[in-house]
Parts: sequence; structure tokens; C-alpha cells
Amino acid sequence: MLSHLSVNNFAIVKSLQLELSTGMTTITGETGAGKSIAIDALGLCLGGRAEAGAVRAGEDKTEVTAAFVIENNQQATRWLEDNDLFDGTECILRRTITKEGRSRAFINGSPVPLSQLKSLGQLLINIHGQHAHHQLMKSDYQLSLLDQYAGHTNLLQQVRNKYQAWRSADIALSQLKENSANNLAQLQLLEYQIKELNELAIGEQEFPELEQEHKRLSNSGELAITCQQAIDIIYEGDEVNALGMLQTASSKLIQLAELDSELSTLPNMIEEALIQLEEANTELRNYLDKIDMDPERMAFVEERFSKIMSLARKHHVLPEELYQHHQDLLSQIEALDCSDEKLAAMEDEVTAHFDAYVRSSEKLSKSRGRYAKELNKLISQSMHELSMEKAKFAITVDFQLEHPSPTGMDNVVFVVSTNPGQPMLPIAKVASGGELSRISLAIQVITAQKVDTPSLIFDEVDVGISGPTAAVVGKMLRKLGESTQVLCVTHLPQVAGHGHQQLFVTKTTKANQTETSMLTLNEQERITELARLLGGSQITDSTLANAKELLIAA
Repeated sequence: MLSHLSVNNFAIVKSLQLELSTGMTTITGETGAGKSIAIDALGLCLGGRAEAGAVRAGEDKTEVTAAFVIENNQQATRWLEDNDLFDGTECILRRTITKEGRSRAFINGSPVPLSQLKSLGQLLINIHGQHAHHQLMKSDYQLSLLDQYAGHTNLLQQVRNKYQAWRSADIALSQLKENSANNLAQLQLLEYQIKELNELAIGEQEFPELEQEHKRLSNSGELAITCQQAIDIIYEGDEVNALGMLQTASSKLIQLAELDSELSTLPNMIEEALIQLEEANTELRNYLDKIDMDPERMAFVEERFSKIMSLARKHHVLPEELYQHHQDLLSQIEALDCSDEKLAAMEDEVTAHFDAYVRSSEKLSKSRGRYAKELNKLISQSMHELSMEKAKFAITVDFQLEHPSPTGMDNVVFVVSTNPGQPMLPIAKVASGGELSRISLAIQVITAQKVDTPSLIFDEVDVGISGPTAAVVGKMLRKLGESTQVLCVTHLPQVAGHGHQQLFVTKTTKANQTETSMLTLNEQERITELARLLGGSQITDSTLANAKELLIAA
């Protein structure tokens, strides 16, 4: 609930501090005093648009702060926790606007974008303005009102998800069909480009291996000659070779070691060198025996190597990239495949998604129908209490398979008959201004009982209502105030008298400065104010007695 409202330098308000209670609070005042100004200021604090002139003349900025008790508001608490803005059982919203038009918003002291202020504000309070009936004539508002009353959040999300899945699949199918001609031309080009690559069928690591083999075969003669020369130097030289020289050196070192023990490690070192040299000789001999001098193999490798190099140049890639280029082209062909089988598979997928969407929409539609019947009865009764005894109200829920939307397939229309013999027609076509106000109020009072917001504000929704009907409105709002906080701006004494508490708005002018203030009235002050509302400026004993009766009757 809204516990405190602080307004500074807003329009004609210099400073306003309001402590608010549970139950029904009525706000009254003289015409032009600015009864709705606190509501307008609160609207700013809830993320509303700042109109020109919001900042009081001569001041630098407007500041509005609203404090809410949220211990019983699970949605608001969860929202604050999810956004790392939770700070106990109280939530404070603040908005500042400079005379240059710059705006800043805060939640529990932390600066936030205006969108977050709006998002949280919807979970804290619901404002019903005197022109709410204009919204009531819009079909999307009627649908939203029914869904809010029925608590269709989860069902609606399921329908939206299935609708999006169907639309995504349908768009993909349409694009496939639309691009089929272009795809065919591109497919033919790719098939032409890929023909030689398919014939070549290069392996993933073939080119580097082939390149190495080509280099070895091309130099096989030189490799054989040089390899034999190395073998001769190491082991097979007739006159001198490294192995023989090391063996001679080893014998000499053994003799030296016998003469001087400091040289005892040298023979072992030479012995290790001899072993390494013998192993090197063996490796060289084995390599020489394997050198391939096959001219047929050489011709095959040269031809294969040449084809790879040629195709690489043709496709503007490096030879070692040719395999991956081939795979990329194959993937492109697969993506462009518009075969009848693929089209049929996609069409089946679209149908499956649409059927799932229809099933969810039917489930939602049946639930809307059940709650529509419930509302038909309750709103009709509420209208009868508001001096529309012969009126009939109904919500039609027409399931239309040919009109899919993210909110389902229903066409929801609020229809009414205000007089016997009249057909049930959409509200906007049959209701007068006064009747529309009463119908709107009846709908708001009934649906508000299911809206998950702890505070409701009715800003002169009783315009066009008077007499006994006004008393009924007052009773309705007071009953609503027993389960939630209700603030009601009114000019009707029959409504004001039903409030659990009453605020009075006054306007004064001093030194060419106009200022609005708001006072909490005690019982006697309430009687005086109700008498003024009943009789105007002339307050008599009769109007005072009547005002007292209104207060007692409440």
C-alpha cells in the first residue's frame, strides 16, 4: 500500500506531505483547487510522462517521492529481488524533473531507467482515471481485462511461445519457397564448381603428404648419391673412414689411461661415439635401400600434385586449403537443397507447430469463456445497483481459427443492452456518456477485486453520476476498501461520506503566487465539507444534518 507521498515544487504545489492509511480515502475540494494534483504527481513517480510546466514557476526542479509498504506484495518483492533493488518491507520511488526537462528516477535510492520505474509501478498501484471508459471501448483492452481477471498469465505465455514457434517455422518455409528459383540457379553454379573437386576427391591431409613425397621422389638420385657418400665416410671408405679412425683413437686412449688414471673416462666417451656412429650408419643404409626410383610412381605423384595446384589456383585458395574449400561448397549445396522431401518435411513441421498453437489457444479460449460467464453475472448485478436495472452485460468470446495472434484466436467483445427490447451490441454503439461512466465503474469495481495490486486510485470516475446511484458507488468503493487500499478523488458527498478517511484540497493565492495544499479532516471537518458539497457555499443546519447522516450511514 501507499504509505507516504511527498511532492515538492510540482505545478502549483510548493510542498505537500501526505500520510496515507489502509481502507478507503476520499479526496475532495473546491472546483479548480487541484483535487487530482496529488494523483498527477504520483503518476510521475510511477514513470508517467512529464508534461511541460510540471516544475513550479520560479523553481529549478520538481521532486516527488512515494513510499510503499510491500510486505504482502509478493510480485513487487520478487521484482525488486530479481533486479537487486530489494531493501526490506518498504519500497521508495523517487522522481526528479528539472525546468530544462531532464528527468531522473530512483528505486530505494538507486538510480534506474524510467522503464524500470514503470515496470515496478504497475505492481504497486493501479490508477483508474475519469476517462477510463475510453479505453473500455478498445478490443485489446477488453481482452486484457478479461485475462487479468482470469489470471491467464501462464496460459498466455504458453500460447505466445507456441505462436512464435509456428511463426518462425512458417517464415522459414516461406523463405525457402520464395528463394527456390534463386537457389536453383546458385545450386547449378555450385555443382559446376564442385564437379572437378568431387572427381579429385582430395584427402584432408593429402596435399602436405603428397608435397613431401614429390620432393623426395624429385631428388631421389641426389639423395642416393649423398647417402652413399656419407656411408663411405662413416664406415665403408677403403682408405679412411670415421669409424676406423675412432677405433684407432679408442685404442690409443686406452693405452694413455693405463699410464695416467685422469684419462680413464675418455675411452668410454669414444666408445659411446662409436655406438652412435654405427647406429647412424645402419639408419643410412636402411634409408638408401628404401629410396624409390620408380618412374611410374613419380609420374603419378607429379600428375596428382599438378592437378591439386591447378584447382587451388582456379578456386583462389592455397593448395593446403583445397580440402576444406571442397567441404564448404558441399555444405552450401546442402543448405540450398530445395528438394520436394525437404519442403514436405518443413511443411509437416509448420503444421505440427500450428496444431500445438491451436490446442493451446483452444484451452485458453475455454477458460476465457468460463470467466466471461462469471463476469457477465457479476457486472450485470453491479450495473443494476447503479440504477441500470434493465441493463444486460455480456462478454462474447468468439474463437476464430482464421485470425491467429500471440494472444490466441479469440475475438473478445464487451456487449450491452441498456433498455428492454434492445439487442446486445458493443458498448461504444449503445451507451451514452453517463451510462458509459456507470458501466465502466461497474466493470472496474468488479475486476479490481481480482487485480493483484494492493492500492487502487479512482480519479473522478463518478462523473455523470448523482443521487441514489452515487450512494451505491460510495458503498461499492468502501467495500472494496475493506480488502485493499482505495483512494478516490470525488465531487460527490454520497461517495466522500463513505470514505474511512477524507482529505481536503485547498488553493490559496499570496503575492501573485498560487499554492495548493491538502489537509486530513477530522469528523467535524468532514461533516462541514460534506455539507459544502451538498449545499454549495450556503451551509445550513439542514445540510449539516444531512452531511452527518451521510457520514453515520457509511
